[in-house]
Amino acid sequence: MTVPDIAITVAAKDAASRTFSVTVPPEKVRRAEDDATSHFARQARLPGFRKGKVPRDVVRKRFADAIRQTALEDLVRETWLKAKDQESLKPIGDPQVRNLSFVDGAPLTFELLVDVKPELALERLGGFRLGRHVHRVTDEMVEAQLLQLREQKAPWLPATERAKPGDLVEATIVNLDEAAAEAQEPVRFVLGQGRGLPDLEEQLMALDAGGSWEGSIRFPDDHPDVARRGHSRRVRVTLHEVKRQEIPELTDDFAREAGPFEAVADLRQAVRQDLEESGRRESDAEVRSQLVEQLAAANNVSVPPSLRDRAVLAYAKAYGVPEAQLQPFVNEMTPVVEASVRRDLILDAVAEKEKLACTEQELDARIAELAARRSEKPATVYAALEKAGRLRELERSITEEKVFAHLLALSEVEDAPAAHH
Repeated sequence: MTVPDIAITVAAKDAASRTFSVTVPPEKVRRAEDDATSHFARQARLPGFRKGKVPRDVVRKRFADAIRQTALEDLVRETWLKAKDQESLKPIGDPQVRNLSFVDGAPLTFELLVDVKPELALERLGGFRLGRHVHRVTDEMVEAQLLQLREQKAPWLPATERAKPGDLVEATIVNLDEAAAEAQEPVRFVLGQGRGLPDLEEQLMALDAGGSWEGSIRFPDDHPDVARRGHSRRVRVTLHEVKRQEIPELTDDFAREAGPFEAVADLRQAVRQDLEESGRRESDAEVRSQLVEQLAAANNVSVPPSLRDRAVLAYAKAYGVPEAQLQPFVNEMTPVVEASVRRDLILDAVAEKEKLACTEQELDARIAELAARRSEKPATVYAALEKAGRLRELERSITEEKVFAHLLALSEVEDAPAAHH
């Protein structure tokens, strides 16, 4: 005899989710339970019976809960496959089962809730006016970058004068308000970077190396630890050593140490090129961002709340946000994530509509390019990217480049007045 089939109807839908109402007739449930019983009968090992020879009613009694659970899982899986096929779904992740009713002799009923990839109807892809800000690199910016480079390579040398902001101090601080004021470990930090309390830094700058001071220091009203704000503590401070950075002169020798440069002029030129390249990347990112905003507005693209919320919670999980801080995190991240999801939806829709997805040949060509730059074999680079789980990322970036190249050719980009970078 034919067993009546599972009935699936769409109970609710939005651009990014579907809810299905499911009814499984009792005969279908019985059939699933019979199949599960047969499975357990083949596997069962019980005292007094050979494997696979345990009577079915004994198996049913002994494994009742497991049989029900297996039958339920099989029926949910079958329903999901049927719903996917029936509705031609592009699901994002597995479905959720809700409002389950599983009573002997009655139909099994439940709801399946699934997030799906939204279909975007992008009518207008071009004819936008975009402004490109050219980030002009000035001589001052080049010199500031060179100074930063010299500071990074500057050694810390003992100083004979008293400490000042920017110096590295080593000191011992003993809390005199605690009964056991035993010797503490020395602390090391750079003055003027907010690492020490203002009162403490002031006293350290008034001491000679080897000198001590006893007195009260006050925690400021904006101290990160709320319980300490405005409170004072009696301490003994001993300054052991002061070190100061000796910034090297900008000479041809320094340039040679900094990289493959013969003279200061070569280093200066390389720094300027780096700043210009970084300015170009910034300009490109701004143009792309304007383009996505105008595309979203022209095509009335909205981000389905279910998709946005799912993405926000995925970020919270990835960052390990504790339960107590979840709501502030969600409030802060929602607009940022919404913009990011909107961008991805638009780029995916354009890639699909215009057939611009990264091809295998393009991926191979990019990997060969990376390999040549690193003087490695393409197979080595491919294996490293695969191991790090970064192949999808590379594919995605190639697809995005193709999508933006296509879109920018359909719009007008004007150079806006130069902006200082």
